[in-house]
Amino acid sequence: MSKRIYIDLLRKLEVDHELQGSQRTTVREVLGITLYILAQGGSIRLAKERFQHSTETISRFFSKGLTSLLLLSAEVIKPTDPQFREIPTEIRSDARYMSFFKDCVGTIDGTHVDARIPVEDQVRYIGCHGTMTQNVMAVCDFNMCFTFALAGWEGTAHDSRIFARALGDNRLNFPHPPQGIQINICKFI
Repeated sequence: MSKRIYIDLLRKLEVDHELQGSQRTTVREVLGITLYILAQGGSIRLAKERFQHSTETISRFFSKGLTSLLLLSAEVIKPTDPQFREIPTEIRSDARYMSFFKDCVGTIDGTHVDARIPVEDQVRYIGCHGTMTQNVMAVCDFNMCFTFALAGWEGTAHDSRIFARALGDNRLNFPHPPQGIQINICKFI
């Protein structure tokens, strides 16, 4: 991440999502701790050594940073047209696609991401390749921008189970089209 993007992210989280430091730890360091753990796959213990803070301090600041990033994600990962009124130009301008995809609002797929799981829960997260994974469902529009993401499901969870949960749980804010608009669901393998 470039310094400019880091500073912009820091300001955004500080102003709009209440990211705060403490008397002895700056907001810049709180974000640094959070990104270090997320991007490097680092543990609290490794961050403790790197940033020279106690385990409790690292854990507390990681939690604060992660909460701010989750609030930002709800602001960023959403449809640009929540009413799904516009047909994407790529479809509208090509007769080969128009009849098949005119009511399509995006694409949906699942992927497996390596995960660190507490010992007592590991069995459920062992995927088909024998490693611990989370099943992540993502939705993109035709500009390849994410409009929804749902992570945290065990590696053995089937994609249709995750999709059903996303549709049925209003707290997840799955981008439903307005009432009266029919959606067709296709999954390409």
